[in-house]
Amino acid sequence: YWRDWSSDVCSSDPATTDPALAADYFNKAAIAIGLAILFDTVDGRVARATRTATEIGVQFDSLADVLTFGIAPTALLYSWAIAPTFGENTPGYGLAVFLLFAYLMCGAFRLARFNLQATRPRVLAEGAAKIDKRFFVGLPIPPAGGLLAAIVHYSPSPLITFGVRPAHYYAYALLALVATLGILMVSTIRYTSFKASAKGRAGFYLVLFFALIGMLIWLYSEYVLLAMATVYVMHGLLWWLIRPIFVRPSAA
Repeated sequence: YWRDWSSDVCSSDPATTDPALAADYFNKAAIAIGLAILFDTVDGRVARATRTATEIGVQFDSLADVLTFGIAPTALLYSWAIAPTFGENTPGYGLAVFLLFAYLMCGAFRLARFNLQATRPRVLAEGAAKIDKRFFVGLPIPPAGGLLAAIVHYSPSPLITFGVRPAHYYAYALLALVATLGILMVSTIRYTSFKASAKGRAGFYLVLFFALIGMLIWLYSEYVLLAMATVYVMHGLLWWLIRPIFVRPSAA
């Protein structure tokens, strides 16, 4: 139905012919994914604080993450960028569907590995040992899906509204990002978990910092959310690149 914009064919559904209305829907979907990241961050802490954490909750949380940060971002990306830009049975369309599916599978694998590391204290069969809880092994799927949602929130208008040729360039760049996120999720690069507790004066400053971030998000959400997601995704990769320079390998 996205072809109606270029062929001037009338449609009974305004959302399929009005780019502004479609952009509003895409923006609301991206905001919903962003709110899901907030709830996913606090749900475990609430469960532990109320002593209601259970093993089934751990497994169910990962299932919810696959839906919220795996399926939802790929569906959003497909509707916002892929379907309007590429025609079916074209090489670009096939590549896009493959990479979106690969992203989803990488996210599911990342969550399965996280569950194993959380429940098995000994070295896993594949050789990945359980590490400090201050770090994640591989890029977590919420920041990966959050970065895709932040991009849509920054520019919710469908890519095809920028023109056919620019839309193709943007779409291929977006697919490269999707592939990179998938690789980072299944990698062994360490990412900060922010699970370290802060007490006293440090805790007070931390509250002020989060208050400042919340105010900036409220005023400039398009820029702040995109910057935060980008910085988090990049910080693990950059530390992995420069770590050998500053950290000597331990003795065997």
